[in-house]
Amino acid sequence: MSEQGYINYFEVLDLPVDCKPGEVRKNYKKLMKDLVIEIAKAAHEGMTDDKRDKYLLDMARLNTAFYILRDNDRRERYVQDRDKVIALEDQWRASVNEQRDDQESLRRAYDAAVRHFLATYMEEYMLEAGRDAECVEASRWDLAHERHASRVLRHYRQRLYNEIHERLPYFQITPPAIDWSERSRTISAILAGM
Repeated sequence: MSEQGYINYFEVLDLPVDCKPGEVRKNYKKLMKDLVIEIAKAAHEGMTDDKRDKYLLDMARLNTAFYILRDNDRRERYVQDRDKVIALEDQWRASVNEQRDDQESLRRAYDAAVRHFLATYMEEYMLEAGRDAECVEASRWDLAHERHASRVLRHYRQRLYNEIHERLPYFQITPPAIDWSERSRTISAILAGM
């Protein structure tokens, strides 16, 4: 998936950007049915905690994709917010590459936009989708899923945030210059004073 940390819900449901609500519903139901069957098989064979978390995240992503893309207003806001955060990242990168003076203001605007995007579309809407009647029916989502999902989604959102920041311009950290001989003398002096 080519989401770069900014989840592409059209790709989650394997749909083009100009898809119709009927196509959203059809692909969601097919993909969710396949996932539920896969989960049932895995549960029968014995499921590890990591596998359970993965399936829960997959289910939440499908539910959220359906929840956002079937509603024109939510879809439009999602597309605008995703485009905005991607554009801000590009502007910030260009500012850094060109050594312009607006780097810090662009970094702040980008950081605010990416935090909003991840909080809204990787956690808030995922939990809302889990309460949606149609999503609950198709995914068999229940209160136990939601309790467990809130932890999994927080970790997912943080992981995406870290992955995004690892590729950004200011993430480069200069390793500290350590004078090991000076450290050795300091430690020796401390130990001698004991």
